[in-house]
Amino acid sequence: MTTDSPIAAQSLFAAYAGVIDAALDALVAKDALPAGLARGAVTCEPPRDAAHGDLATNAAMVLAKPAGTNPRALATLLVEELAAHPRVASAEIAGPGFINLRLVDAAWIDELALIGTAGGDYGRSTLGGGTTVNVEYVSANPTGPMHMGHCRGAVVGDALAALLQFAGHKVIKEYYVNDAGAQVDVLARSAHLRYREALGEDVGAVPEGLYPGDYLVPVGQALAAEYGDRYVAAPESEWLVLFRQKAVAAMLVMIKEDLAKLGIVHDLFSSEAELQAAGKPEAAEAWLRAHDLVYDGHLEAPKGKTPEDWEPVELPLFRSTRFGDDQDRPIKKSDGSWTYFGADLAYHFQKAETADALVDIWGADHAGTVKRIKAAVAALTGAEGAKPKPFEVKLVQMVQLLRDGQPVKMSKRAGNFVTLADVVEEVGKDVVRFTMLTRKPDAQMDFDFAKVVEASKDNPVFYVQYAHARICSTLRKGAELGWAPSAANLALLGQEELGLVKLAAQFPRIVEGAALAREPHRIAFFLYDLAAAFHAYWNFGNDKPEKRFIVAQDKDLTEARLFLAAQIGQVVKNGLAILGVEAAQEL
Repeated sequence: MTTDSPIAAQSLFAAYAGVIDAALDALVAKDALPAGLARGAVTCEPPRDAAHGDLATNAAMVLAKPAGTNPRALATLLVEELAAHPRVASAEIAGPGFINLRLVDAAWIDELALIGTAGGDYGRSTLGGGTTVNVEYVSANPTGPMHMGHCRGAVVGDALAALLQFAGHKVIKEYYVNDAGAQVDVLARSAHLRYREALGEDVGAVPEGLYPGDYLVPVGQALAAEYGDRYVAAPESEWLVLFRQKAVAAMLVMIKEDLAKLGIVHDLFSSEAELQAAGKPEAAEAWLRAHDLVYDGHLEAPKGKTPEDWEPVELPLFRSTRFGDDQDRPIKKSDGSWTYFGADLAYHFQKAETADALVDIWGADHAGTVKRIKAAVAALTGAEGAKPKPFEVKLVQMVQLLRDGQPVKMSKRAGNFVTLADVVEEVGKDVVRFTMLTRKPDAQMDFDFAKVVEASKDNPVFYVQYAHARICSTLRKGAELGWAPSAANLALLGQEELGLVKLAAQFPRIVEGAALAREPHRIAFFLYDLAAAFHAYWNFGNDKPEKRFIVAQDKDLTEARLFLAAQIGQVVKNGLAILGVEAAQEL
């Protein structure tokens, strides 16, 4: 398969989906298949068992009923068309009407050559069509350093952003700064305590309810240096707003530094306080009222035994029940301040103005608010007959930190948690990032300091990195012998080698599937499988010297296998780049 641009190169599976489509067109031209049948459900994918062939299609299964025939009868006609294609070695019917295809070796050799031509762009897709996706992730309260509770969502969000960009989207990586709630007032009071301490006051133990971590000591020292003792005895009303602004700014510097240790840099930091100061919640409420989506009403009494002091209060309620929620939700509290939902609703209204689709990465503890915020986005972006903008929330479970199976003690610096910076410093950015993607984000995860640095097959981080390092070592050894990777004699490669190509060729398909599902962990899973296949072939060479990548007496075969190794390494490198992980040159 040839292409003028490797970036625009069609994946092998997409190319043969076109072959299947052309075969169906041929049947239509012969009046063997009705014209105009919907083909959206027709697939071209790897068979579940590689022994059954290279590609499989369900075309006969999904088209037989609307065509007024049975699947095997249609499959028989389709097999005749497909078998005539010059790149199809065989086409066979399986089961009730699935079709398995085997391609000629030249098809896989061409794909291997394409990987070499495309290089770092192999797998890149135009699927996104340049549409803009806003990915909001981390968004931790700006009250302290990043901890491991934030880490998994940070990695998932950052990898998803890279994946979507690789798949042809424009991406806005956003952090929503919750700097308008009660927690930042607590931060300001905690900073004031450290400010007094910096001026020589013995503040004793940090009172209950304030943030105890030592990370606020430098903030207090900076405040003391700037303001002297001006606010030591001043009433809170004189310093709270100022100290809140100064402390939040200092925390954001710390947060950005912590995220940078993971290789994470956001495009945009949006402030909740600025959002409210700009009147965005009021604008959102006015818009919703104009579209009869907010009304003044009373909440239902609490379920179970009603408290004696409970009284019905009239509040502005969003009609979330119209969108599948179990009750309408207040956007303001009884004191007139915005509920978290009300502020969040306005924030999403703002985001939707600059993006075609939205993705939020949240901790699993926010699961209860997913339905109402999805209802709000549907309402805000889908009024007056418009199609609502796609919006997804990906929930991420917490990570349990262990050391040799035992829970890790808390950090003194943080006060009550283990900092992300401490973990990255101990095991490295790449280990942290890859490990966070070795399980689906909604599944529980243990992060054992001993296991994530273990040099074994059971450690996916090491196993994938070791595959790339082995390839680099092989290429260096070949260079020492004066041999270089060459595509000149790829026809010398056997079925075992082409088996690696067949697996690597799934990468573009995996990229598109992962992007559509918003699941970057699929890339990590694929890389582990590719690494396992590479290591298996390597071990095959240990038993049979003639199967090694470097065969001293055969330069042409060696250079063909070196080319194969280099391209497997390229696919591993491309996948790791999406995950934000460096491809190790040596281990």
